[in-house]
Amino acid sequence: MYNKLQYISQGESVEEQLYNIHHALDSGCDWIQMRFKHQKPKKTFALAEAVKFLCEEYLANFIVNDDVHLANEFAADGVHLGLSDMEIVEARTILGKTKIIGGTANTFEDIQNHIKNGCDYVGLGPFRFTTTKKKLSPILGIDGYQSIIEELKNQNLEIPIYAIGGVTLNDIEDLMQTGIHGIAVSGLITESPSKTELITQLNEKLYGNVIV
Repeated sequence: MYNKLQYISQGESVEEQLYNIHHALDSGCDWIQMRFKHQKPKKTFALAEAVKFLCEEYLANFIVNDDVHLANEFAADGVHLGLSDMEIVEARTILGKTKIIGGTANTFEDIQNHIKNGCDYVGLGPFRFTTTKKKLSPILGIDGYQSIIEELKNQNLEIPIYAIGGVTLNDIEDLMQTGIHGIAVSGLITESPSKTELITQLNEKLYGNVIV
């Protein structure tokens, strides 16, 4: 099964991205989603090449945000697609059956469509307001997650769901009780002065004190 903790990378430059990713990996995070928006192809290519190498060194999953062709070119472990990105079915044709394809969702209907189209996991959110993403969908909160996951159970639908959007350490226990699989965080790890301690605490809560 997929790791319960995903780190979505941050940084305005290749150097800043690599610094943040390297520190996340070195502190115990083993799932990296490379998110490097609105950059020149040459810079994105250089970053992907370096992140691929780092993830191989740390035996971590390397997921590319949005760019299916880049993920294919570097034989990444998979891609994460937003609601306005390439269709899941088309991405699957390009990447093949063995690669991981994640999709963003804000509603039960979004998840339903992702399952129908062969998505592997869903990033459901936002949990609360976050400055990381500029165009936010409606905030879900705990009640939103409970409602959506209850509907999935009623329809006998299953897919790993990650809470995303402003999630903190103190939110995890309540979120996990809704039935989600894990969390995807960005600023929480990037801005932490004690990343190793934080990631250890996150994993303890996510895995119920089971050593990972």
